[in-house]
Amino acid sequence: MSAIKETNFKFPGQTNYYKGKVRDVYTIADKFLVMIVSDRISAFDVILPEPIPFKGQVLNQIAAKFLYATQDIVSNWVIDIPDPSVTIGKICEPFKVEMVIRGYLAGHAWREYSAGKRQVCSVSLPEGLKENDKLPEPIITPTTKAAVGHDEDISREEILEQGIVSEQDYTMLEQYTRQLYQRGTEIAAERGLILVDTKYEFGKAEGKIYLIDEIHTPDSSRYFYKEGYEELQSKGEPQRQLSKEFVRKWLIENGFQGKDGQQVPEMTPEIINSISERYIELYEHITGDKFIKAEASQVLGRVENNILESLNRLS
Repeated sequence: MSAIKETNFKFPGQTNYYKGKVRDVYTIADKFLVMIVSDRISAFDVILPEPIPFKGQVLNQIAAKFLYATQDIVSNWVIDIPDPSVTIGKICEPFKVEMVIRGYLAGHAWREYSAGKRQVCSVSLPEGLKENDKLPEPIITPTTKAAVGHDEDISREEILEQGIVSEQDYTMLEQYTRQLYQRGTEIAAERGLILVDTKYEFGKAEGKIYLIDEIHTPDSSRYFYKEGYEELQSKGEPQRQLSKEFVRKWLIENGFQGKDGQQVPEMTPEIINSISERYIELYEHITGDKFIKAEASQVLGRVENNILESLNRLS
């Protein structure tokens, strides 16, 4: 199977190119962003050596579906989706914070809590909570967007004090974050899922706030299965997750956690195919739609042609 490992396109009017862990982003005429969601996969802050066919399509199409389903709450950056793995959108100046919202005590918040802390990003948490317990109400725990290294927790007070975001804008970011999480929670419930926590990124263009990047994908969000949640909690057992946790688990079982000197285990065709199939399962469960595989032969040619056609229409 063919997959998008990297792109090296040269589009007419191209003014910038940025390669992230998973996304390749082209700036066109300082007017449009072309975001190609590659099939690269990262875990423990390491890009694994082999791409996963259809992974980029899964992430791009989940994000597209949820961006469309939330545009009545806040405008988003999307202008066109010319290819299953590509989104073309409006250039926005990103806010230098990521808005993380948590409805359950899981992941980083649980690690902080279990270490004895009763505040995350200056938000107080009650005593007596267990891992994966539902919180009394969803909490917003922002992080800084680090250019290098890991993002860091930051409080509302610090954001305003340091002038990272104005109070007027930050109040709107909080409002949008809560509304988006509520909508995401409702859609997840219809699919038999719990939206545990997620993150949103926002930007500004012509004085207006836009929702940017991806939302409610298994890379940016944590989902539990609703069925069995209460029973597993009462027994103190781990929850069944719908996320890329299975990839991390496979790596850990094979002696890799991103530490110095560790080798990524061999990614055989069987392993690559099984990860691809799991991502397709994630797509179908989260969206309720049947996954239709995009043409995988000559994949880079397909992507380039679709982008060029779209740019011609838009210009």
